[in-house]
Amino acid sequence: MTDGYLWFEGLPFPRVGWSCDGLKEACTKFVIKDEDTVMVSYPKSGSHWVIEILCLIHSKGDTKWIQSVPIWERAPWLETDVGYKMLNEREGPRLLASHLPFHLIPKSLFTSKAKVIYVMRSPKDVLVSGYYHRSVTKLSKNPESLEQYFQWFLEGNGISGDWKNHFTVAQAEAFDKVYQEKMAGFPKELFPWE
Repeated sequence: MTDGYLWFEGLPFPRVGWSCDGLKEACTKFVIKDEDTVMVSYPKSGSHWVIEILCLIHSKGDTKWIQSVPIWERAPWLETDVGYKMLNEREGPRLLASHLPFHLIPKSLFTSKAKVIYVMRSPKDVLVSGYYHRSVTKLSKNPESLEQYFQWFLEGNGISGDWKNHFTVAQAEAFDKVYQEKMAGFPKELFPWE
């Protein structure tokens, strides 16, 4: 399983577009500013859909920007070499995306007033989407079968680590507490999982 990947902090990343030096710099030196919006997700969780929505909000519904600028330029991925460079050169409110697990997110996030959107998706859907994506791209080692990919997924060898540990238990509990406080005034039937 180790061949075909770039390993950083014990986690596999694609070899194309990422580097250990770039990842280290992004994780330790990148400064998230108060006016930034940060979208974080485990890979294949629907991040591109959320980025499109955020771009429409940012442009006040004007689709010219969305139709003329590629998504990776509108919301660069912090941990990629090109994305990190673009974000460092950008002024004003930035929209940035990341698949980094919580412990690798730049520490500047926790002292900023940046808006953070964490996107979660059912692990079954993440698994199936990840399998089909990995089967057709050449960013990292391709699975020979869904069964093999399922085994990789269970072992926590997805790109940027393990789905179930992308958020720690303590972080998930803290998030749930804040979420419930913020949603206290809404009708309970909006939340079928309660």
